[in-house]
Amino acid sequence: MTSFRTTCIIDAPSSKVWAILTDLEAWPKWNTTVPKVEGTVALGNTVTVYTTASPGRAFPVKVAVLNPPWEMLWSGGMPLGLFVGRRTFTLTEPAPGKTTFTMKEEFTGLLAPLITKSIPDLQPLFVEFAACLKRVAECS
Repeated sequence: MTSFRTTCIIDAPSSKVWAILTDLEAWPKWNTTVPKVEGTVALGNTVTVYTTASPGRAFPVKVAVLNPPWEMLWSGGMPLGLFVGRRTFTLTEPAPGKTTFTMKEEFTGLLAPLITKSIPDLQPLFVEFAACLKRVAECS
């Protein structure tokens, strides 16, 4: 299984971080890794993400889990589970006014070993995403 993960501590309450994270329309204003997002965060909705890792390519995902302000899971892939990508956003509050943000993506399915060979190393983008989220949450 191929996976990517990043974690950071943000000096802001989880409610503020959650509001920023779920305002998809604003992502391109603060997030250097995502130039465009279409859709809204609601359980069962489809969100389409465009990333700097694959310019011009759209990644439609379904909001599969939504537990405000703690957890959101996006899932997408191929029919019959041949290839599945699951991105989880998790927030915890280790202390008042502080949020631990974790973003993880896992690729599974029968075709995952073949398809993941063509996926670039997303780790630097995950780290950059978290840094951008931290910056906007702490400065706004």
